[in-house]
Amino acid sequence: MAAPAQGDGVGERVVGRAAAERVDVPHALRQAGVTAALAFALFLPLIGFQTVQNIRNELVLETRWSLLFWMVAIAGISRLVYDLVIAPWRARRAAARPRASTTAAGVWRRRLMPFAIGFLLVYPAVAIYGAGWTGATKWIDNFGIQILIYVMLGWGLNIVVGLAGLLDLGYVAFYAVGAYSYALLAKNFGFSFWILLPLAGILSSFWGIILGFPVLRLRGDYLAIVTLAFGEIIRLVLVNWVDLTNGYAGISGIPRPTFFGIPFTANDDGFAARFGLEFTPVYRTLFLYYLILALALLTAFVTVRLRRLPVGRAWEALREDEIACRSLGINTTNTKLTAFSIGAMFGGFAGSFFAARQGFISPESFTFLESATIVAIVVLGGMGSQIGVAIAAIVMVGGVEIMRELDFLKYVFGQDFDPTQYRMLIFGFAMVLVMIWRPRGLISTREPSVFLKERKAIASDLVGQGHG
Repeated sequence: MAAPAQGDGVGERVVGRAAAERVDVPHALRQAGVTAALAFALFLPLIGFQTVQNIRNELVLETRWSLLFWMVAIAGISRLVYDLVIAPWRARRAAARPRASTTAAGVWRRRLMPFAIGFLLVYPAVAIYGAGWTGATKWIDNFGIQILIYVMLGWGLNIVVGLAGLLDLGYVAFYAVGAYSYALLAKNFGFSFWILLPLAGILSSFWGIILGFPVLRLRGDYLAIVTLAFGEIIRLVLVNWVDLTNGYAGISGIPRPTFFGIPFTANDDGFAARFGLEFTPVYRTLFLYYLILALALLTAFVTVRLRRLPVGRAWEALREDEIACRSLGINTTNTKLTAFSIGAMFGGFAGSFFAARQGFISPESFTFLESATIVAIVVLGGMGSQIGVAIAAIVMVGGVEIMRELDFLKYVFGQDFDPTQYRMLIFGFAMVLVMIWRPRGLISTREPSVFLKERKAIASDLVGQGHG
């Protein structure tokens, strides 16, 4: 057999580039028409019709043909643009040059981290400069604090799902345990926030161990079902144990955290009066922002350090192959329990902060939708990737808040159009796109925590479940 010529690779790339430059316009139009037809069939019962209640308390069926038309047009045009522009561009890019090395990606991520942390530190100042002291509260609270809470929750769940490979659909239960632990102990015993913060994490970690024991022999879908049931059990306990949790009415008047004993009030002993400043609610918002930022960075630091320890390597071995993990002499029971307990601890930290920030909690804040959102953040970001989870939290949580500001869409879709009502539809569409283009998450490169002599990339076909 003759050896291939050295120029064969170049020739194949030239042929591939020529094939990529050819655009089949009739095929693109047919695909756009099929997509528009499917979108019409899907959106007709969801968007085309709407039930409203009239003054006689009767349900009346109304139509929204203009909104349906715009949704179908957007779907069809998006498919046309993809076939005519995006798909040929991706084909040309794949034919022109090989995939970038993981070393370059690692250098890029290392350069991104200092910039990201620096931006987070100065973000409140940017918000105050851009929106003023009055308008900055919304941007710091709704965007900064809210996103960082979900970043912390995502990093906590990433220990269980991303590192240990244990699918947990009841993570919101630990979030609720931390919140209710802080609320009940602060109101009934008068403990301060700084005492209850670690105590809430310890109690949540204890419940994580309780959940871990019954599911030691379960994997995959069975594990997901049991953890889902655990989350619902905790929520039903919160609803029905009225004497302790006050049921659906929730717990109000939860003590707020103070700045070394100085409350953020308008009284003479408040923060503003103590330092000779004019009172404004922004001071408390700034304090909460930097507090949750410190907690989130602590979560990231501890997770990164744990990955390099024997317990972290045991998590990764358990994720890849539990049978091989046992054959190596690793105690899988302790490995699973440590993953559940440490992940639950960070959920408890976030729950206690949530209760202190809101001043009111109820079972409605800890539904399955919260667990689904946190799991979606971990999966979309890339299981095992800290940066990917943070990016996914920014996109999912910040995207909902941005949609509240898009009032100009009412001029396109009608005055009754509320973008926030379609957030789950948009999230579902985004997840479909990510599963098609980035099936292993936004940041799909997963480097080993330890390596022999030099760090090497791990091919996807050498990793269990194909999500390495």
